[in-house]
Amino acid sequence: MNKFNIEEYGYSKVEVNKFIDDVISQTEAIIKRVKKQNQEIKELKQQLETYKKMEDTLKNSMFKAEEASNNIKRQALEEGKIIVSDAKKNASRIVNDALIRSEKIELKAENLERNARIFKKKLKLIIEQQLSVVEEIEELKLED
Repeated sequence: MNKFNIEEYGYSKVEVNKFIDDVISQTEAIIKRVKKQNQEIKELKQQLETYKKMEDTLKNSMFKAEEASNNIKRQALEEGKIIVSDAKKNASRIVNDALIRSEKIELKAENLERNARIFKKKLKLIIEQQLSVVEEIEELKLED
């Protein structure tokens, strides 16, 4: 604490007044600084609240994005299963159609083979008959 000089009726008024003025100035400066700091604290709290809201919004967005991603994955898997199932059904149908066609072709081939054998037999029979006619003609010529 400051020591004041003692005068006739107590402490020196000039020194005391100067001290009081200094205290008032310092107190006003402190009050000003505290008000400024309180204002900064208020602004920082507002910014903090804004950032907390942004963080919550981002968390919600990320949660929704993850949820949407999971839904898309699930749908893709389901669609993939459906596509594979359809492909298997189509493959079975195609194989069955091919088998039916091959059976029809086999039947046609067997019919053609049978018809060719019958044709050969008939042709052979006709040739033999013609040959016998030729032989008969030769025999007739010889006897004349």
